[in-house]
Parts: sequence; C-alpha cells; structure tokens
Amino acid sequence: MRRILLSAIKILVSAALLYLALRKANFSDLASRIDLASAAWLALAVAISFFQIFIGVLRWRIVSAECGAPLPIRQAMRYNVIGAFFNQTLPSSIGGDAVRLWLVARSGAGWRAATYSIFVDRAVGLIALAIIIVASLPWSYRLIGDAYGRSALALVDLAALASGAGFLILGVLPWPWLKHWWGTHHIHACAVIANRVIFSKKNAAAMAALSLLVHFLAVVIAWCVVQSIAAPVTFGQTFLLIPPVMLITMLPISIAGWGVREATMGLAFGYAGLITTEGINVSLLYGAVSFFVGAIGGLVWIFSAEKAAKDKGTEPIGAPE
Repeated sequence: MRRILLSAIKILVSAALLYLALRKANFSDLASRIDLASAAWLALAVAISFFQIFIGVLRWRIVSAECGAPLPIRQAMRYNVIGAFFNQTLPSSIGGDAVRLWLVARSGAGWRAATYSIFVDRAVGLIALAIIIVASLPWSYRLIGDAYGRSALALVDLAALASGAGFLILGVLPWPWLKHWWGTHHIHACAVIANRVIFSKKNAAAMAALSLLVHFLAVVIAWCVVQSIAAPVTFGQTFLLIPPVMLITMLPISIAGWGVREATMGLAFGYAGLITTEGINVSLLYGAVSFFVGAIGGLVWIFSAEKAAKDKGTEPIGAPE
C-alpha cells in the first residue's frame, strides 16, 4: 500500500509540474521547426545516448569489481540498456537502478554486492556532477542575473556537494561503531568502497575521466536537441544550464523526471535571460530522446534470458565466465 501511495504521489507530481510547465509551451511552433535536419540531430542525440550508457558501463565495471560483483562488459551493457527502459517506466528517474540491482543479484553476485555496486556508482556520479557545477559557478553567476536563481543554484549544488563529501568522510572515520551499528554498517561499507575506487592509484584517473565524460555527454545530447530546433542557445550556455537541471531531475519525486525536468529547464532558461519556452522545448525533446533509448532497452528486456527465466520462475541465472 505504501509503494502504491508513493507511486501515485509521484504521478501527481509529474502531472502537476508538466501542466504548469506546458502552459507556456507552443506546440504548433515546436512542430513547425521539426524537419529532416531535426531528425538527423535527434538521431545523433540517440547515438550519443548509447555511447553515454557505454561510458557509464565502464565506470560501473570498476565499481562492481571492487564490490565483489565483476561483470563482463556485454552483460553490464545489457543491464544498463535495460535499466534505461525501467528509468522511463518506474516511478522515479532512477528506477532502472533497482532493476540493475535485481539483475546483478540474480546473476550470482548476491544482493549485498549488487546493492553496493549500484549505490556506489550512483554516489560517484552525483559527486562528479556536483563538482562540475561548483567549478562552473563563476561563469554560471555571470549568466544568471536573477538573485533568486543564483541562490537556488548555489543551495542545490552545495547540498549535493556536502552530501557527497559527508559520504566520503564517513568511509575514513575510525569509529568502530560505524562498522557494526545496523544504521550505518552498509552505508559505511559503501563509503569505504567509494574512497577506494576514487582515490586509488589504479582507478582514480579512470574514474575521474569516465565520471566527467558521462555528464559532458549529457550536455552534448542537449546541444544536439538545441540544434534540432535551431534554438538561440550557445554551447556554453547549454554547458552551464544542463548539469544543474540534471542534478535536480535526479530527485526521485516524479516519473522518469518528467515534469521536474521541464519545470526546472524553463526556470533555468528564464533565469539566464533566455526564452523560457525554448527551455521547455529542449526539455521535451531531451525527454523524447531518453524515451526512445528506453524503448530500445525495453526490446532488449523482452528478448533477454533474464526475463524468460523470470517468466518461467526458474533458478537465478549464473554469471558467464
């Protein structure tokens, strides 16, 4: 009953935010700007989305190996593509993580290792995103003239950065009770693994490069969307506006980020002195690209051995050698 209630609340949040955002949208204008060249840009955005998923796979494999759940690259890619489908269908923007966790656990890694690998991977991505936003604040402040917009940006980013820093600090604290108390045992274990993959000589450079590249590719995808409708937005403006929007969209309060993304993108464009409706247009097409990628992930799921085993109620599938 609680899960049903939470899902209903998220559906209502998405619907309400979409309604508020789309009141300002001009769909006839948007439709008139879609042509063959637009389709080419959107196809490029889809291709880059799959490359972004692949880069995420490379990072996840490093994390999962440290968690005792090593994954072959093809298997990890399949799980991430399937996760993209469930990100679009489950009531949050991170619903695919739960499905990836289930798939990894069923592959023979076990629930603890699977949970740790997903949680640490998500935490590393959040920390990298917060660092990108902090590093770009001097330029963001020049772009955003509105005082409320500046304050909101700083507050959201500092909250994310403080959460990430606190998580990493938890992993190096010497207090024995952190390892044994039920309330901190698993979080502490994840923090230890996160410190190990982020700061080790073996993995530090790769983790930093992959994490930054994942978020840079999100900007490139948005830029392709901007180009598809010839929106009057530069790449620099896109680079400064998209990461904060993605950070807020990660909040699990809506269906696949719909509504939250549109409302936030419209606000961000308005605060930056750009046309609010262009922000909504970019957000809608960005969501459409994500939905298309998720649809392909749905086909992968339908024809996967994991779904067949689930439908038949057979034993968990062993991880391939």
